This record gives sequence, C-alpha cells and structure tokens, in this order.
Amino acid sequence: MGMTTDDLTAPFEGILQEIGLTLHDLEITNGLVRVTVTRPEGVTVEDLTAANHGVSDYLDDHDPMDRRYTLEVTSPGVERKLRTHAHFVGAIDEHVTIKTAPDSGFERRLDGVLVNVGSEAIYVHSDSGEDYEIPLGQIERARTVYQWAPLGKPSPSRGGSARSRAKSPIVHERILTS
Repeated sequence: MGMTTDDLTAPFEGILQEIGLTLHDLEITNGLVRVTVTRPEGVTVEDLTAANHGVSDYLDDHDPMDRRYTLEVTSPGVERKLRTHAHFVGAIDEHVTIKTAPDSGFERRLDGVLVNVGSEAIYVHSDSGEDYEIPLGQIERARTVYQWAPLGKPSPSRGGSARSRAKSPIVHERILTS
C-alpha cells in the first residue's frame, strides 16, 4: 500500500476531532484499513456513520492506496487490543490477558489486573496473586478482558429452578385436519 498509518494518522485525527471523536487505533493490513474511534461517553452508530463518511471521503480524495482495500470504522468495544503505550495507560485498573514472547522468561499467558505502565514495562497483578513487571518488548499480544458479573439464583417468579423446569416437559401437539 502507498501510505502508512503514520501518513494517515494526522489527517484522520483532524477529521474525527471535527465530529467529536478520537482516533483510538489505525491498522492497515492485507487490504484492510481499520479505523477505531472512541470518546469518553461512548460511540453511537451515528458516530460510526459520520466517521465512516469523513474517512472515506478523505481516502477518495487523496487515493493513498496502491490497491483495493476495505475500510472498517469501529469502536474499541469492551474487550480491546492493547498495542500502543497509550492503549496500556488507558487500561490501567482493568483486567487484561497478556501473551508474552516465547523466549521472554515469563509464563506464555498471564491474566490479571494492569496496575501500572512505565515507559519500558507494564505491571500486572496476576489472578494467581503474583506481581509481574513485563517489558513492553516481551509482549506478543495483549487485550482487555471484560469481567462478567456472576449470575444470580433463578427466581421462582421467572420460571423457577432448572430442576422444576425439567419436571414439566413441554408437549407440542400437532393437529391434523383432513
């Protein structure tokens, strides 16, 4: 492709700022231009539509790609990739999963809470209770992990327990007419 993420970051940031959004991430891989946008109060479908139009118009006017590509404008979601220093800083106090490089000397996969981010490393309090300082260069992949609340006990007024539902089979009758 002709232009790189470095070439497109500033123009996209300007376009998105005009509609009240922030560029969270920009990836260009295998014919895909993925623009991830965010803002503190969340991103609506209307926001994504406006961002898509603005970025698409820019790409049409400047034709920065040497070949066909697909444009994807999205929000980071509740589970998001952590690729840049800013991504890690934004995920402090969140539950994360880290895949380390094979030769890092760490467990290959670490799950825990991201407690701090330095200029050269991240600090994770693992689910097993261990504290880790992981150099940024030793991280192969990282993402936030949404922690679902435990399900409560079923209420009798909402269908009862699984045991009581199992005792009353559902019968489907088929009426044949001639």
